[in-house]
Amino acid sequence: MQMISAGIAAQMERSSWIRKMFEKGAELKQRFGAENVFDFSLGNPDIPPPEAAREALLNLADHIVNPLGMGYCPNAGLPHVRTALAEMLTKEQEIPLEARHVVVSCGAAGALTSFFRAVLEPGDEVICPAPYFVEYGAYCGHFGGVLKPVPSRLPDFTLDIEAIKAAVTDKTRAVLINSPNNPTGCIYTRAELTALGNWIEAVNAQRERPLYLISDEPYRFLAYDDVEVPAILPLTRFALVLGSFSIKLSMPGERIGYIVANPAMPQVDLLINAITLTTRTLGFVNAPVIGQRMITSLLDTGVDMSVYLKRRDAMAQILREVGIKFNMPSGAFYFFPEAPGGDDVKFVADLLAHNVLAVPGTGFGCPGYFRLSFCVDENVILRSAPAFKSAMQPYNV
Repeated sequence: MQMISAGIAAQMERSSWIRKMFEKGAELKQRFGAENVFDFSLGNPDIPPPEAAREALLNLADHIVNPLGMGYCPNAGLPHVRTALAEMLTKEQEIPLEARHVVVSCGAAGALTSFFRAVLEPGDEVICPAPYFVEYGAYCGHFGGVLKPVPSRLPDFTLDIEAIKAAVTDKTRAVLINSPNNPTGCIYTRAELTALGNWIEAVNAQRERPLYLISDEPYRFLAYDDVEVPAILPLTRFALVLGSFSIKLSMPGERIGYIVANPAMPQVDLLINAITLTTRTLGFVNAPVIGQRMITSLLDTGVDMSVYLKRRDAMAQILREVGIKFNMPSGAFYFFPEAPGGDDVKFVADLLAHNVLAVPGTGFGCPGYFRLSFCVDENVILRSAPAFKSAMQPYNV
């Protein structure tokens, strides 16, 4: 019996690696004890939210007595929240913005899904650099879109602008970038992004249906070593940026994100209105009201990113000591090292035999590498060293 659609069955198969690691981790922790399992498979922030988040929540509990304070709100978000986000993003994106250019979303994923529903026709293509976040194919595929990965330059995962240009066809509707990147931790430079933006402007001069540049930025807050995360909106009139407060405030479960469009985009109000409509009709309706009300007083704060920096450096030291090759991530909380021997699935299985959980690069469209998430306690990272060393012994002979 065919209980589910063929498309969803295929998506389940493609996204199964992270799920398999999660399930295997739970099994290992039950068998050997959580303290003896080193789970680097999930990107789930574990640092407590800033103290100001607690104060904001208590303030809401004390002052919202009208039931409508927790009722439906405009689909694009509470007006004062959109205004506050526009002010924050004006500074961040280096371009004047108004509330009408911003839609508050159910996380960055909700923003991207609503955008795809608003602009994609069946058969439209979405280009993205590989490796890429595993869900991108599903987000556009739900509406007949086709994800078209373009390999990044190795070994540092920078953009291959010429390859992106070559991949564009009349069916291409968007170029989707993610910086700081999941899974590589790479941050694209201003020079390469400027080149990409200039080229998209040139392409759109010849097109009736625009080619959009979409920047997915939930990790913008996490950039190390003073590396710049360039503003995207000024690079082309056809740019949109989406992000969330999941990482910055350690509140991924509250699902507060946004999408913002360059105000110089032709018919920008039409596009924003379409995204507002799809936010409603996809069933999101509106972003969680409690989270919306909380973030207005938290826009200038965030978790202590020095904790992530220490974890990054601790994991880098272990990888160096055991002989695993990697590029130091400039942002986010992931390493994407080379799989010793070249077979990422086999090496992840070798790690698993030593109670270390990682995710094969195959799941991110980049075989031969594997992902390690360092949003775990530093002690877990330090205690994993002997397990990594044991797993590497067959490769160091």
